Amino acid sequence: MNNVATKGRRGGGGAARRAERSAVSVETAGFIERRIPNFEVLDSEALEIIEHNAETLLEEIGVAFVENPAALERWRAAGADVRGERVRLPRGLARSLAASAPAQFTQHARNPARSVEIGGRNMVCAPVYGPPFIRDLEHGRRYATLADFHKLVKLGYMSKWLHHSGGTVCEPTDVPVNKRHLDMLLAHMTLSDKPFMGSVTEPERARDSVAMCEVLFGADFVARNAVLTSLVNVNSPLTFDATMMGALEVYAAAGQACILSPFIVGGAMAPVTVAGTLTQVLAEVMAGVAYAQLVRPGAPVIFGAFVTSIDMNSGAPTFGTPEAAHITYGAGQLARRMGLPYRSGGAFNGSKLPDAQAGYESANSLNVGLLAGVNFMLHSCGWLEGGLVASLEKFVMDADQLGPLHHLARGVDMGATGQAMDALREVGPGGHYLGCAHTHANFKEAFWRSDLLDYKPFETWDEAGARDTQALAAERVAKMLDDYQQPALDPGVQEALCDFVAARKAAMPDAFA
Repeated sequence: MNNVATKGRRGGGGAARRAERSAVSVETAGFIERRIPNFEVLDSEALEIIEHNAETLLEEIGVAFVENPAALERWRAAGADVRGERVRLPRGLARSLAASAPAQFTQHARNPARSVEIGGRNMVCAPVYGPPFIRDLEHGRRYATLADFHKLVKLGYMSKWLHHSGGTVCEPTDVPVNKRHLDMLLAHMTLSDKPFMGSVTEPERARDSVAMCEVLFGADFVARNAVLTSLVNVNSPLTFDATMMGALEVYAAAGQACILSPFIVGGAMAPVTVAGTLTQVLAEVMAGVAYAQLVRPGAPVIFGAFVTSIDMNSGAPTFGTPEAAHITYGAGQLARRMGLPYRSGGAFNGSKLPDAQAGYESANSLNVGLLAGVNFMLHSCGWLEGGLVASLEKFVMDADQLGPLHHLARGVDMGATGQAMDALREVGPGGHYLGCAHTHANFKEAFWRSDLLDYKPFETWDEAGARDTQALAAERVAKMLDDYQQPALDPGVQEALCDFVAARKAAMPDAFA
């Protein structure tokens, strides 16, 4: 536990005890370590078919590396068949190159207690990423601002079950496009001490991300350790654009981690079938991971799979569907066979409000992510309207529901306490367990408890205003922001970061496109 404020620790009087009870405490649970099996939807024959078909796709159809002559030269030197911007990979080349990527790595936070292990049996939860709009109960839906961004970073820092500060938790549209990455990084670095993500919207912005980390952590530390995990999307189908690949080149060369993630809406950017989509996902990931290893062998890369289906009537993406679940499960199996960490899952939904639709679809997606063996769960809280909107209320609703994932992942305690034979002997036939010694010793930690949901009797709930979950969440948002206190940071480091941002902003004119 990290106490960001402590009051009344001296003396034993009632005033001191009351002050300590009122102190603001920020507790972050450790990243999830699974003690339950992964759910596997594909048998070995199905996996081998998909892997064979993905290799065929790379060999016969190939992938496009557009407007990136350096990438084409790297591929040519590695033995690929390069014609124009199309790169065809001999069978087995991508997989053999990808073998140098680590199966697990540490992303360091400026507070070492918040560092996370990505890969293996672990799951790291990060918030929503990318929405241009924000929504809250008081002001409704609107374009997001830097002030909204700051609120989301603070809520992420204050959320117990969230391990990661994320990246573009919303787009601060009141800041020039070419400068907003600097303000976003500064917010993550100063308003939170959890790990965070870098910018990928231009290679130069990736370089700024690395340079700011060198100020925060020290250049020698950054040279030896991963302090950034950044999201690099494939322009599906089978296209790697120069902007995203340019960012990947910067991060891979610096030894920083990238999520290599196809962005797929089934039926639009991939086939309508599960097996066909998995074939394309695997081909794209293999090519992207292999390319990162051409830049720097051993660069940490995460196998990403962001897949949703499409409503064939409206063309809108749909979430929490069984097809998306099958793809999420199957991609996890493919990632493990490649020996790579896996990114997928999240609180996905297509709802316009944090309502029942949002709850159903998000719950489906979150639980699928846990069972699929996801190692890095981006969008784990705050997502609304197919990712167009970050909702303050849904952020805290989702963050609260990450708690059950931690408890599910622990599995069943079969030690002496878990077996509870002493309680069974003490109570016997016809008794009750409320007063037994085992209950008294374990009741505080026995059951997961929501910090948000209402379990009061009807009369009490009704007298308190008959508030629904969104209203309760709005109240919790206000309290968390009111309680927020900035985690300590060396004043010299903070000043150096602010100077870096000011100098970079002064060096270029504003651009809003």
